[in-house]
Amino acid sequence: MSTDHPEETPGRYPIAIVGAGALGLSFAARLAGVGPIAVVARNEARARALRSGIEVGGQPIRIAAFTAADAPRADYVIILVKAGDTEAAARCALAMRPKAVLSLQNGLVEERLREVLGALPCGQGVTTAGAWRDGERVVPAGLGETLVPPGFEPVAEQLSRAGLPARVEREIYAARLAKLLVNLAINPVTALFRVPNGALADPPYRICVEALVREAWPVLRAEGLVLNEAAAKTRVFDVIAGTAENRSSMLQDVLAGRPTEIDALTVAFLSLAARHRAEVPTHAALCHLLRLSEASRLGTAASQR
Repeated sequence: MSTDHPEETPGRYPIAIVGAGALGLSFAARLAGVGPIAVVARNEARARALRSGIEVGGQPIRIAAFTAADAPRADYVIILVKAGDTEAAARCALAMRPKAVLSLQNGLVEERLREVLGALPCGQGVTTAGAWRDGERVVPAGLGETLVPPGFEPVAEQLSRAGLPARVEREIYAARLAKLLVNLAINPVTALFRVPNGALADPPYRICVEALVREAWPVLRAEGLVLNEAAAKTRVFDVIAGTAENRSSMLQDVLAGRPTEIDALTVAFLSLAARHRAEVPTHAALCHLLRLSEASRLGTAASQR
């Protein structure tokens, strides 16, 4: 283990977070107030920067940060990386020898986690907490609520102690579908038009959001969503209001010049819609436009994926 980790670093952490993006660091800053917390960053340069100090919510903090190569042992590991990095994050988590691994990622990634983790207990929860990066600063944008599957009671308790509302949800798959609905309605629109979440409450963006909800609801209902159509629409606009200042994760990717999670969200949903023989033209159109935009930004064949 690198000698420039903070001296108070324990041999084993109660919780570790794989993912040093805005949301991962926002969670870590909160958890650091109630106990030891470790963060696994993408590379040593990033880990070193976090150990030197970073501003989160206007407060400077130092984080016990590691890379996958020197990641510490942990009782529970929370994965907060982009969907495309799921397998690598799961391999890192496995090496940390935890009791269980919890994903709070976008999309539906639990099956991919299980393929890597094997018999190690794992589950995917949901969070509506928000955060975004402003240069080297992290700006939290709403505490939201975090729901975890049964078996992760200690994680929910620690998150709640840290001021992040959290609870165990027995119907976690239905909750994941509700989160998927929110992501499908918010992320593509904010990314395409480069606006914060709050802008979606008003025309012209609201019209697009309502169409996305209207098309997605019957598909997700058939998959196990328990919300009726009116409640689904209310859920989406409640999240928009509660995270009005937030930049969605997909918008952050666009602004940072990174690939988006369009495959894990809208493309995955289009596959569900095809299975149910549902017409979802608004989702298909946004997907096409975002792929064209991504191809232009990154100079790739993204529009042909």
